[in-house]
Amino acid sequence: MARILVIASFTPSLVLFRGDMLAEFRARGHEVICCSPAPDPRTLKQLEDLEVSHLEFRLQRTGMNPLADLTAMRDLRHIMAEIRPDHVLSYTIKPVIYGSLAAGMQKVPAIHAMITGLGTTFLGSGLKGTLLNSFARFMYRAALKKCRTVFFQNRDDRQLFLDGGLVDKNKTVMINGSGVNLERFPSEPVPEGRQEFLMIGRLIRDKGIREFVAAVRLVKSRHPDVVFRVVGMFDNHPGSITRRQMDEWTAEGLLTYDGPTDDVRSALASCTVYCLPSYREGMPRSVLEAMATGRAIITTDAPGCRDTVDEGENGFLVPVRDPEALAAAMERFIAEPDLARRMGEVSRGLAEEKFDVRRVNEKILDSMGL
Repeated sequence: MARILVIASFTPSLVLFRGDMLAEFRARGHEVICCSPAPDPRTLKQLEDLEVSHLEFRLQRTGMNPLADLTAMRDLRHIMAEIRPDHVLSYTIKPVIYGSLAAGMQKVPAIHAMITGLGTTFLGSGLKGTLLNSFARFMYRAALKKCRTVFFQNRDDRQLFLDGGLVDKNKTVMINGSGVNLERFPSEPVPEGRQEFLMIGRLIRDKGIREFVAAVRLVKSRHPDVVFRVVGMFDNHPGSITRRQMDEWTAEGLLTYDGPTDDVRSALASCTVYCLPSYREGMPRSVLEAMATGRAIITTDAPGCRDTVDEGENGFLVPVRDPEALAAAMERFIAEPDLARRMGEVSRGLAEEKFDVRRVNEKILDSMGL
């Protein structure tokens, strides 16, 4: 039996995105301890139900504050010194960097990282963005040297890291995102007699929320009866939209905002087409869940997103930051009412073939030697 420490930057993600993986660790007889900042009672109860322990550390999720980041790494070192894990697995940028460095300092036998997307810091522009980009690359390079295994969710990110000399090719392992639980997300019949387009995600610029609204405005001008819904949370993020902005869009009659939820199944079941006009992803979990539900997909021809769509088979790919192309794709479904059902069936088949969470987790655990 191994003792595994899993480090996250957002506590609910431990259950929402990694719950099946944690359960598989436990099913194979390993001890699991999760570590994240600001734990919420509901997630702690869910982890307890999975027989997974939790420890808290301090982390400033966004921005670059050297003192705060050093505090996070110090907290992680203290935790590792106390529990002496056999394996450390981190995901998202700050846990990967500071978790891997801390694990290296504490001489953890096996260190693993999961690259789930590159984030605003890594992809910034302008002088400040360039400096942050350079710093992130430097820190990634130092951290990933400590790792035995580095998981990538799409080939674009892997190639970018290889081209930049950030990771040793022999350490890299490709996985199909976080996978999707096909039993939790069964295929649902596509509603008939109406068209409803749904977007789920954090309400930040990089998810393409402004492009979605601009496309909705275009489509609504020609098809006023079509329904558009948004599900997601406001976030403490430099690119976050405000509640006031969302209220203006809903008051204009463009869309319905359903707020955040940790169970998207009813929202997916009620829509006919799922949209995610994101600028870049690791592998968008919401798209995988929509595919498992049997929904056609409109997403961008961007890293991570493009891996979910066979163009013209289970959906359409549109250029990033192009609301006109997004609106045109939406209108394809409006013009052909049966198209969503046909493409949704293909989506379900792809989910079963490529994105079954059991296969994804089996590859993760086998690659970790567990």
